[in-house]
Amino acid sequence: MRNRAGTTAAVTVGLLAAVLGGCSDDSGSGGTASAAASASGSPASGTVAAASSPLGTILVDDEGRTLYLWEADTSSKSTCNGDCATAWPPVTGKPVAGKGVKASLLGTTTRDDGRKEITYNGHPLYRYAGDTNAGDTNGQGSNGFGAAWYVLDTAGNKITKAPPSPSSSNNGGY
Repeated sequence: MRNRAGTTAAVTVGLLAAVLGGCSDDSGSGGTASAAASASGSPASGTVAAASSPLGTILVDDEGRTLYLWEADTSSKSTCNGDCATAWPPVTGKPVAGKGVKASLLGTTTRDDGRKEITYNGHPLYRYAGDTNAGDTNGQGSNGFGAAWYVLDTAGNKITKAPPSPSSSNNGGY
Protein backbone atom coordinates (compact mmCIF):
# COMPACT_ATOMS: atom_id res chain seq x y z
CA MET A 1 0.00 0.00 0.00
CA ARG A 2 2.79 2.41 0.86
CA ASN A 3 4.49 1.74 -2.47
CA ARG A 4 1.27 2.54 -4.38
CA ALA A 5 0.80 5.81 -2.44
CA GLY A 6 4.40 6.79 -3.16
CA THR A 7 3.93 6.01 -6.85
CA THR A 8 0.70 8.05 -6.96
CA ALA A 9 2.44 11.02 -5.33
CA ALA A 10 5.37 10.81 -7.77
CA VAL A 11 3.01 10.67 -10.76
CA THR A 12 1.02 13.64 -9.41
CA VAL A 13 4.19 15.69 -8.92
CA GLY A 14 5.38 14.74 -12.42
CA LEU A 15 2.06 15.74 -14.00
CA LEU A 16 2.01 19.02 -12.10
CA ALA A 17 5.54 19.80 -13.32
CA ALA A 18 4.52 18.97 -16.90
CA VAL A 19 1.45 21.20 -16.72
CA LEU A 20 3.38 24.11 -15.22
CA GLY A 21 6.23 23.61 -17.67
CA GLY A 22 3.74 23.76 -20.52
CA CYS A 23 2.80 27.34 -19.62
CA SER A 24 5.26 29.09 -21.84
CA ASP A 25 5.67 31.84 -24.35
CA ASP A 26 7.09 31.46 -27.84
CA SER A 27 10.62 31.23 -26.43
CA GLY A 28 9.85 27.82 -24.92
CA SER A 29 10.57 29.05 -21.41
CA GLY A 30 8.18 28.34 -18.57
CA GLY A 31 6.01 31.16 -17.23
CA THR A 32 8.43 31.94 -14.41
CA ALA A 33 11.44 32.05 -16.71
CA SER A 34 9.51 34.28 -19.09
CA ALA A 35 8.68 36.70 -16.30
CA ALA A 36 12.34 36.78 -15.31
CA ALA A 37 13.36 37.45 -18.91
CA SER A 38 10.91 40.34 -19.11
CA ALA A 39 12.22 41.78 -15.86
CA SER A 40 15.75 41.64 -17.24
CA GLY A 41 14.72 43.61 -20.30
CA SER A 42 14.21 41.05 -23.05
CA PRO A 43 13.00 43.07 -26.00
CA ALA A 44 9.90 42.43 -28.03
CA SER A 45 12.03 42.80 -31.17
CA GLY A 46 15.66 42.53 -32.20
CA THR A 47 16.09 46.25 -32.73
CA VAL A 48 19.59 47.59 -32.16
CA ALA A 49 19.90 51.39 -32.00
CA ALA A 50 22.34 54.05 -30.84
CA ALA A 51 21.93 56.32 -27.81
CA SER A 52 24.03 58.99 -26.18
CA SER A 53 25.42 58.10 -22.75
CA PRO A 54 28.16 59.23 -20.37
CA LEU A 55 30.33 56.56 -22.04
CA GLY A 56 29.73 58.03 -25.51
CA THR A 57 27.28 56.89 -28.18
CA ILE A 58 26.50 53.26 -27.40
CA LEU A 59 24.29 50.44 -28.67
CA VAL A 60 20.92 49.88 -27.00
CA ASP A 61 17.87 47.72 -27.62
CA ASP A 62 14.37 48.92 -28.53
CA GLU A 63 13.68 49.73 -24.86
CA GLY A 64 16.85 51.82 -24.48
CA ARG A 65 18.65 49.15 -22.47
CA THR A 66 22.41 48.99 -22.90
CA LEU A 67 23.93 46.20 -25.02
CA TYR A 68 27.28 44.58 -24.27
CA LEU A 69 29.93 42.34 -25.81
CA TRP A 70 31.81 39.64 -23.89
CA GLU A 71 35.52 39.23 -24.54
CA ALA A 72 35.31 35.44 -24.11
CA ASP A 73 33.28 35.17 -27.34
CA THR A 74 35.31 34.46 -30.45
CA SER A 75 34.58 34.26 -34.17
CA SER A 76 30.99 35.49 -33.80
CA LYS A 77 30.22 32.50 -31.55
CA SER A 78 28.45 33.00 -28.23
CA THR A 79 29.99 31.07 -25.36
CA CYS A 80 27.78 32.54 -22.60
CA ASN A 81 25.34 29.81 -21.53
CA GLY A 82 23.66 28.60 -18.34
CA ASP A 83 24.20 30.92 -15.37
CA CYS A 84 26.12 33.31 -17.62
CA ALA A 85 23.09 33.71 -19.93
CA THR A 86 20.88 34.29 -16.89
CA ALA A 87 23.05 37.17 -15.69
CA TRP A 88 23.76 38.35 -19.25
CA PRO A 89 20.67 37.56 -21.35
CA PRO A 90 21.53 37.23 -25.04
CA VAL A 91 19.76 39.49 -27.53
CA THR A 92 17.84 37.08 -29.74
CA GLY A 93 15.51 37.35 -32.69
CA LYS A 94 15.62 38.93 -36.10
CA PRO A 95 18.06 41.87 -36.21
CA VAL A 96 16.53 45.25 -37.03
CA ALA A 97 18.68 48.36 -37.55
CA GLY A 98 17.41 51.21 -35.42
CA LYS A 99 18.42 54.85 -35.43
CA GLY A 100 22.16 55.45 -35.67
CA VAL A 101 23.39 51.91 -36.43
CA LYS A 102 24.69 50.35 -39.63
CA ALA A 103 22.45 47.56 -40.91
CA SER A 104 25.49 46.06 -42.65
CA LEU A 105 27.07 45.35 -39.23
CA LEU A 106 24.06 43.39 -37.95
CA GLY A 107 24.00 39.61 -38.16
CA THR A 108 23.15 36.49 -36.17
CA THR A 109 24.89 33.49 -34.70
CA THR A 110 23.31 30.23 -33.60
CA ARG A 111 23.45 29.65 -29.84
CA ASP A 112 23.99 26.22 -28.29
CA ASP A 113 20.22 26.07 -27.60
CA GLY A 114 19.44 26.70 -31.29
CA ARG A 115 18.18 30.27 -30.91
CA LYS A 116 19.53 33.03 -33.15
CA GLU A 117 21.53 35.62 -31.23
CA ILE A 118 22.01 39.04 -32.76
CA THR A 119 25.55 40.15 -33.51
CA TYR A 120 26.99 43.57 -34.30
CA ASN A 121 30.31 43.78 -36.12
CA GLY A 122 30.70 40.07 -35.33
CA HIS A 123 30.11 40.45 -31.57
CA PRO A 124 27.20 38.52 -30.01
CA LEU A 125 25.09 41.03 -28.04
CA TYR A 126 23.87 40.78 -24.45
CA ARG A 127 22.00 42.79 -21.84
CA TYR A 128 22.99 42.83 -18.19
CA ALA A 129 20.39 41.68 -15.65
CA GLY A 130 21.76 44.30 -13.23
CA ASP A 131 20.68 47.10 -15.58
CA THR A 132 17.16 47.80 -14.43
CA ASN A 133 16.47 51.03 -16.33
CA ALA A 134 17.10 52.38 -19.78
CA GLY A 135 20.51 54.02 -19.76
CA ASP A 136 22.01 51.89 -16.97
CA THR A 137 25.57 50.72 -17.67
CA ASN A 138 26.16 48.69 -14.50
CA GLY A 139 27.85 45.88 -16.42
CA GLN A 140 30.50 48.09 -18.03
CA GLY A 141 34.00 46.77 -17.37
CA SER A 142 32.86 43.93 -15.13
CA ASN A 143 34.73 40.63 -15.27
CA GLY A 144 31.84 38.20 -14.83
CA PHE A 145 32.25 34.56 -15.89
CA GLY A 146 35.94 34.87 -16.62
CA ALA A 147 36.16 37.71 -19.12
CA ALA A 148 35.39 41.41 -19.40
CA TRP A 149 32.09 42.92 -20.56
CA TYR A 150 31.94 46.21 -22.46
CA VAL A 151 29.41 48.46 -24.17
CA LEU A 152 29.86 48.96 -27.92
CA ASP A 153 30.05 52.07 -30.07
CA THR A 154 28.23 52.38 -33.40
CA ALA A 155 31.24 50.97 -35.27
CA GLY A 156 30.89 47.80 -33.17
CA ASN A 157 34.03 48.40 -31.11
CA LYS A 158 34.20 48.03 -27.34
CA ILE A 159 34.30 51.16 -25.22
CA THR A 160 36.65 50.65 -22.26
CA LYS A 161 35.90 53.93 -20.48
CA ALA A 162 34.89 53.42 -16.84
CA PRO A 163 31.24 54.08 -16.04
CA PRO A 164 30.39 57.19 -14.04
CA SER A 165 30.28 56.73 -10.28
CA PRO A 166 26.79 56.16 -8.83
CA SER A 167 26.85 59.54 -7.08
CA SER A 168 27.36 61.33 -10.41
CA SER A 169 24.72 59.44 -12.37
CA ASN A 170 21.22 60.68 -13.01
CA ASN A 171 19.23 57.59 -12.00
CA GLY A 172 20.92 55.67 -14.79
CA GLY A 173 19.40 57.82 -17.53
CA TYR A 174 21.11 59.17 -20.61
